[in-house]
Amino acid sequence: MTTPQDLFLVSLDIPREEPVEQGDLSLALAGAELIDLLGVRALSVAGGRIVPGAGPATGDRLLDEAGAALVRTEPYETVEDWLWRRGQGLAVAYRDALEAAGQLTGRRRQRLALRDKDDPTADTPARRHAADRWWSHEPVLAGLASTLGIPDDRPAAPEPDDEAVVTVLLAVGDAVTELEAVRERRRIENIAFDNIWRAP
Repeated sequence: MTTPQDLFLVSLDIPREEPVEQGDLSLALAGAELIDLLGVRALSVAGGRIVPGAGPATGDRLLDEAGAALVRTEPYETVEDWLWRRGQGLAVAYRDALEAAGQLTGRRRQRLALRDKDDPTADTPARRHAADRWWSHEPVLAGLASTLGIPDDRPAAPEPDDEAVVTVLLAVGDAVTELEAVRERRRIENIAFDNIWRAP
């Protein structure tokens, strides 16, 4: 299992008042992909930019797609730009991949299967792996979950000791904050627009 897969499942399985926003999750999943690609030396991070390497294929389709999507010409892409570009629709892509593999429901998806028949509490190997990693308080997964507001009342996890990983985690946090600010501006604009039409 990969960090993005574990993060997706944790976002489903750890109770919280409101579900994780899909856009926030997509940004965090893009960050999780970078961290896993760092782990196999498919890239490095220098000066906030992603420098592609010659790491081996990971064997995971979405991670390999991410590695193939790296910008390979200088000055290379910033971590922040990667999150916004790669994050487009990424939560849906991970849901579809896990669902197709039977890791959400315990059954491989049949053609035309309806998503509303998913059992969010299905006990699958992927869900058990994500839960084990979560309850072990693994720093990278805990850090990514924290940016999504996933509650964790345990003692704080130790910070990752890899500077590149910390750079990615900080960029994810900044991107999620920026996206929430955009949502808030839209809410305010919509309220103001509604008030104009309601005014006598």
